[in-house]
Amino acid sequence: MTLKVLFTGADGYVGALLGPYLLQQGMEAVGLDTGFYRKGWLYPTSAPRPAVLTKDIRSVTAEDLQGFDAIAHLAELSNDPLGQQSPGLTHEINHGGSVHLANMARKAGIKRFVYMSSCSVYGVGQPDQILDEASPVNPQTAYAECKVKVEEDLTKMAGDDFEPCFLRNATAYGASPRQRFDIVLNDLCGLAWTTGKITLLSDGSPWRPLVHALDMCQAVHLSLTAPADAIRGQRYNVGSNDQNYRVLEIAQIVARSFPGCELEVGQPSADNRSYRVNFDKIGKVLPAFKCQWTAEKGAQQMRQVFERIDMTAEEFTSDSFTRLKMLNRLRKTGLLDEKLFWTNPQVEAMA
Repeated sequence: MTLKVLFTGADGYVGALLGPYLLQQGMEAVGLDTGFYRKGWLYPTSAPRPAVLTKDIRSVTAEDLQGFDAIAHLAELSNDPLGQQSPGLTHEINHGGSVHLANMARKAGIKRFVYMSSCSVYGVGQPDQILDEASPVNPQTAYAECKVKVEEDLTKMAGDDFEPCFLRNATAYGASPRQRFDIVLNDLCGLAWTTGKITLLSDGSPWRPLVHALDMCQAVHLSLTAPADAIRGQRYNVGSNDQNYRVLEIAQIVARSFPGCELEVGQPSADNRSYRVNFDKIGKVLPAFKCQWTAEKGAQQMRQVFERIDMTAEEFTSDSFTRLKMLNRLRKTGLLDEKLFWTNPQVEAMA
């Protein structure tokens, strides 16, 4: 039987890759997205594109979900600066909206619910500590707090009729048609290409685990098809042990991948988020999972994309590829209200 999957965040950075990935794996995939970032399209692609329902997760009904076998939930306000600017709204959408979606899924009789969580729930680790799924969470931002709350609330729902699992993804990187330049490796690649220089605003000592967006897609696919007893209520980190990097190491990798790029290192930062993560569990829960990418390959991929499209500095700094800039623009022009609902249904339909 062909699995029919609804995946939210279809027009996002990872969602733009996940839809074609699931279709290529033989699934019937349908997207859902409110359309905030639909303008951002960095490069054309011949990959198959799924149908996409334009709707806010806060407004989804059980009727919208009828006929689906599973849900992969990616759609949330997606980075820390955005969450810190509007923490109350972040909780309303990321926590409240996600729990609402899960409740509607249960009402519609959907068992499998794959939730995209984040390694940011670990927040700050000790210098010699490597964190795993049994480690205490220590969220430092509204974004990470919401991830913890969704995991807790959906775990309480788990049972014979509901199979949630929680993918604690490392920091994403890599090329996507719906590119993001507000995450570390991608941002550094954009700077290297457009300015020939990377200037770190810190000494680069904090640790960050990384995972390529396509390896995240692999983990979602395997989570959708795994036996229920293997994943029900489980949290597992998505990434690989050899991709725990210091920010300085990421910058050095990027600088080497862009010939002639200079690297300047700053002073220690007040941002204390730093953590190394153990990724052993995912190999036990999803034995077929193995990261296909490294930071080196990802940086080279980004350079090749920039070369092919002859990316300009204007594209790199465009509102379309930085989440906070895009939402601020939509708010400023009155297209979105203070709760991030579209103010004009026609605009929503055309977004």
